[in-house]
Amino acid sequence: MAVTMVQRKLRLRRVRTARRNMALKVQNAKPVIKKIDIEAIKAQFAANASK
Repeated sequence: MAVTMVQRKLRLRRVRTARRNMALKVQNAKPVIKKIDIEAIKAQFAANASK
């Protein structure tokens, strides 16, 4: 009985750790930035700086 209990707790611990790691990966994930108009961003910064 004791061996079964330890194995079950070990499995639960592994699942809990995997769930936590996945949650942290999702929180830290950044979307890939594609097709940025750099000139428009520079113009926007210049417009804000002149205010």
